[in-house]
Amino acid sequence: MEDAAGQYSFLFCDLCGNLLSLKSPKHAKCLLCGFKRSAKVCAGREIHYTVTAEDFRRELNTLEPFIELDGTMNVKIEMQKKVSNILCTECKDSGRKDIHYEYFEMQIRSADEGSTVFYECPECGHSYNTNN
Repeated sequence: MEDAAGQYSFLFCDLCGNLLSLKSPKHAKCLLCGFKRSAKVCAGREIHYTVTAEDFRRELNTLEPFIELDGTMNVKIEMQKKVSNILCTECKDSGRKDIHYEYFEMQIRSADEGSTVFYECPECGHSYNTNN
């Protein structure tokens, strides 16, 4: 069994591909299937690899994004609001009995949970929300 470069096959089991363990001075053994390779085959071999700055950044999750945005992303989304049949409690306390809350729904929790309904008074701005 050889890899593309033909360099690292001595490290792996010919039968199952598992990494061989050098627990004996006589042979390397596969702990999965029991395959044995003579320690003479492994003796004197070296493995070299190169680590780049990109490898470090990838490992530390500090790779630069492909697209850089200038400034912050402040996006105002205008919601289509509906008028409810619930009277505004703040306006009702001040004597107005004709002001109803406007509302909209959003799925802000996981998909298997209910949506959240946001209520807001168009006159005084009082708001609250409920979870369905």
